[in-house]
Amino acid sequence: MLPATTLRFPDHSLIGAPAILVVLLLLNVISVGQTTPSSSQQGTLSTVASASTKSSDKQNEKTRRGEFVVAPIPISSPALGTGIVPVVGYIFRVDREDKVSPPSVLGAAGVITNNGSRAFAVGGQLYLKRDTYHASAAFFQGNLNYNLYGIGASAGSAGFQLPLKQDGSAFLGEVLRKLKWKFFVGPRILTGHSSITRRPGGSDRVLIPTGLTLNTKLTALGFRINRDSRPNRFYPESGTFFDLTSDFFATGLGSKYSFQSYRASFSKYWSFGKKQVLAYNAYFCGTGGEPPFYGNCIYGTNNELRGYEAGRYIDRYMVATQLEYRLDLPKRFGIVGFGGVGGVAPGAREFFYSTAFLPAGGGGLRFMLSKTYHVNLRADIAAGKNGHTFGMGVSEAF
Repeated sequence: MLPATTLRFPDHSLIGAPAILVVLLLLNVISVGQTTPSSSQQGTLSTVASASTKSSDKQNEKTRRGEFVVAPIPISSPALGTGIVPVVGYIFRVDREDKVSPPSVLGAAGVITNNGSRAFAVGGQLYLKRDTYHASAAFFQGNLNYNLYGIGASAGSAGFQLPLKQDGSAFLGEVLRKLKWKFFVGPRILTGHSSITRRPGGSDRVLIPTGLTLNTKLTALGFRINRDSRPNRFYPESGTFFDLTSDFFATGLGSKYSFQSYRASFSKYWSFGKKQVLAYNAYFCGTGGEPPFYGNCIYGTNNELRGYEAGRYIDRYMVATQLEYRLDLPKRFGIVGFGGVGGVAPGAREFFYSTAFLPAGGGGLRFMLSKTYHVNLRADIAAGKNGHTFGMGVSEAF
């Protein structure tokens, strides 16, 4: 399940798996709760809104508990094809008197494309007790058609494809508690199953990897740590964001495979005047043990990096780093330019001695959907080593 570069909300990394990757896509869509500022963020953003808008917002907050968000978003992915991602979400406060916690959200999203891929997800995020607890849960089910190129950078560069169809479902749940210095820490559970079959066509030169079996079940226990000092998560102009997830899959939990998955992301933002922002992101993925091919790190997912078909480059380790320049224009428009480099490798030493790095760059257009919160509709085109991608979404890439 390979969403490539279509949508982006705050990260909810599960496992880097073709069978699970659309969960990343759909959970990111559902995560609209994190795209509504907390009360402290609203104070920072108040200068953006007009006096009439602020008055209207206060009146609406008193008279209604929440707000629905509905959007049919186009998808054009070299991995999944062309189609639509219908999204519906409900944003609300669990406790109306709690003005510290960000709004909570319940939502659903789907994927329908012209290559036969069909999927849906439902989930929610609750922010409780004056932003002391964050609780999230989501369920996914669907079938995705995609191409496997093999394991390793050389296999991805060779370009030989093995068409696959993967049916599956997955459940993710996590609870985080606030500690000191804005850190949130807590446990998470991930469980799912998938069935993989080969579609007609393709090349027999692609090595059939471990994990290409029917009825595979994976279950993991893990933890998550994050820290967010951005005044506005929708359009950060300053601050930093750090996120670390670790998932431990074990046969004792019911998994067919025993392995470990680690992911870390760091972003920093600088503003130059009122209209210019420079954003930096670094990403790392690593696996240990004996994962199936779809349990490895997959390049091009979650906008790391844009310009690559998700799933073309797969290996045990992955790094990516990128820089983006953002400029606000009149009439709610904006433009961005970005570039980065990364790679995949079977081990840490190979990054320094034998890895062929994978550069990418491109630009995009922005349109401000909400002047109050500076939420942008995003359209990006990016070029990588093997071609280009086009993606649309809500909120920034990182």
